[in-house]
Amino acid sequence: MMAAEHTVHQLPSPLSTIGAKTVWDVDSQSLYYVDINVAAIRRYDYAENKTYSCTVDGVNPIAPVILVQGNPNHYVVGSGNKLLLVNWDGRSEKGTLVKTVYDLGESEKHTRFNEGKVDPKGRLYAGTMQLESLGDIFQSKEGKLYRFDGKTGGEFHMVKDGIGISNGLAWIQCTNKLYYIDTAALDIKEFDVLENGDLENETVMYDWRVNGEGPGYFGDGMTNDEEGNLYVATWGGSKVQKINPRTKKVELEIEIPAKYVTTLAFGGPQLDELFVATANIGTQDPPAGALFKVTGLGVRGLPMTKMMLKD
Repeated sequence: MMAAEHTVHQLPSPLSTIGAKTVWDVDSQSLYYVDINVAAIRRYDYAENKTYSCTVDGVNPIAPVILVQGNPNHYVVGSGNKLLLVNWDGRSEKGTLVKTVYDLGESEKHTRFNEGKVDPKGRLYAGTMQLESLGDIFQSKEGKLYRFDGKTGGEFHMVKDGIGISNGLAWIQCTNKLYYIDTAALDIKEFDVLENGDLENETVMYDWRVNGEGPGYFGDGMTNDEEGNLYVATWGGSKVQKINPRTKKVELEIEIPAKYVTTLAFGGPQLDELFVATANIGTQDPPAGALFKVTGLGVRGLPMTKMMLKD
C-alpha cells in the first residue's frame, strides 16, 4: 500500500537544460545540483523553498558538484578534464574559481568529467566520458572511473576503463558493494570494494535489455535508501525505478512529468524526501527541466558524505 501513497511535487526552480548531479547537504538543508551545459551550480534552499544559481567565469561545462568537508562555501566541480575548486556563498549570481585540484592532462583532453560522488569514507570517485562534440557517446568507450585521494595535485587511481557514459554511483555499506551505471551499457554493475577503495569482482546486477534490446530509455543517476534499495533516474523514461539488489527486480516505478530524468538524492529534515532533477533539451514543454521531490515513499536515505580535500 505504501507505494501507492507517494506524491510528486514540482519545486520552484529554473528549467535546466540538463539538471544533474544532485547532492543533499544536511548542514545547510539544501540540495545542490548543476545545469551541465549552462555551467550553473544550483542550490535549492529547503526552508525558503527557493532555488539559487550561480555561474563561474571561465568554467564551462560543470559536472559534477561535490561538497567539501569543513568549508561550506567551497565546492569541487568537474569541468572538462579538470577538477576545480570554486567558492560560492550559495546566493550570489557569481562564484569564483579558487584553483585547479586535478588535471587529467593532455592524454585525456578528449574526455570530460560527468559524474562524481564521495564514498562513505570521504574518497571521491569521479567518472568521465568522451566529449559530445567528438562523435556518438553511446558508441565510444573512452570514459574511465577514477578514485581520488583528496589531496590537491594528488594521485588519481583508475579503477575502471572502457566506459561509455560514466553515471550513477551508490554504495551499500552493509554488504560493502558499489553499484555503478555506465549509461551506454544498459546495465547496473556490482563491485566489491577493497579496503583501499579499489574495486573487484565486477558482475552485472541488473540488465535493462530484453533479448538484446534496450527498453527505449537509459539508466542515469542513482542513489540508495537505508534499506539497501537503489533508485535510478531514467534518461528518456519519464520515471524513477526502485530496484532491489537482493532480488534484482524493479519494486516500484515513480512517474515523473519530464521525459529525461537525470539524477536524484534523498534529502529533507528526515532524509525521507527524494529530490529528482530533469532535463529540457529543447523540444519538451515545461515542467521538463524542473526540480521535483517525491514524498510518501516510506523510506529514508543516508546522509551524503563530503569530500576530504587536503592542500
